[in-house]
Amino acid sequence: MKVITFLVMEKQVKKIAVLTSGGDSPGMNAAIRSTVRTCAYHNVECVGIYRGYEGMIDGDFIGLDPRSVNNIINKGGTFLKSARSEEFRTKEGRKKAYGQLQKEQIDALVLIGGDGTFTGGMIFNEEFNFPIIGIPGTIDNDIVGTNYTLGYDTALNTAVEAIDKIRDTASSHRRLFFVEVMGRDVGHIALNAGVGSGAEEILVPEEDLGLDRLLESLEKSRHTGKSSSIVVVAEGDKTGKNVFELRDYVEENLEGYDVRVSVLGHMQRGGSPSCFDRVLASRMGVKAVESLLEGIADNKKDSMSARKPPLEPVLNIAVSDTITKKAVIAL
Repeated sequence: MKVITFLVMEKQVKKIAVLTSGGDSPGMNAAIRSTVRTCAYHNVECVGIYRGYEGMIDGDFIGLDPRSVNNIINKGGTFLKSARSEEFRTKEGRKKAYGQLQKEQIDALVLIGGDGTFTGGMIFNEEFNFPIIGIPGTIDNDIVGTNYTLGYDTALNTAVEAIDKIRDTASSHRRLFFVEVMGRDVGHIALNAGVGSGAEEILVPEEDLGLDRLLESLEKSRHTGKSSSIVVVAEGDKTGKNVFELRDYVEENLEGYDVRVSVLGHMQRGGSPSCFDRVLASRMGVKAVESLLEGIADNKKDSMSARKPPLEPVLNIAVSDTITKKAVIAL
């Protein structure tokens, strides 16, 4: 488990704000809940910011307490809403956001989001020396410093379940299916969903094996008597062709294949979070608040400005592998 801190605290924290930004992911609500309840346990005021950085610029704040986060641990999405803010990309926009935080007397900020959210937080911290902690929330699993981001496990299970159902109809009609999954520029979902669902081929951005090899593999499968096949394709695949162009290419170069395409799309970002994501979100929320209160900082801009090395082992720096007794009470 890893939460990323930008700044050592120089004053006592009495009021913490939490926001979600960028693409939503299952587990964000659980992380908000944990943050709010941990604040309440430590007698720290907690404020929610609607619509991410856009809401921070507009001063769209709401006071949160344990009762306001009842019954959200099992819900997908984020009840604080999320948005991508063009204005926050400008220095004037960030200055306006800082003014709103000062007006509300907010001492520290918990960000829940992905690469873009953390990049914005890092710049904001550098400009205004404002204490920030980031909780990695993205289905892409592409944030350096943590093995698993919030929502990745749920999205992976959603993809596997969908591919299992596609295999049923593929085998009934002796068809080849290209199934596109999300992941931005990394292939974590594609690789693990492909292995978990028994796909014949997996195409990921990290390694372009070439279209000739794909044709050879499919031809070999057909000669061995395989009547249907599944090829999992990451949305950032570097073969130079999108999933529909891959279908056309195979139909043009291999006779006898009835090819279909299924793009899973945003269904991977929705749905109730898995138990793994709920627990991970709860642990990260506790650690985020306690780190702010204790004035702990680590992995500053060097780690936050870099995205996770795709499909390579990432050092798991366990900040705390066990939840303290007081944290359990807070949850």
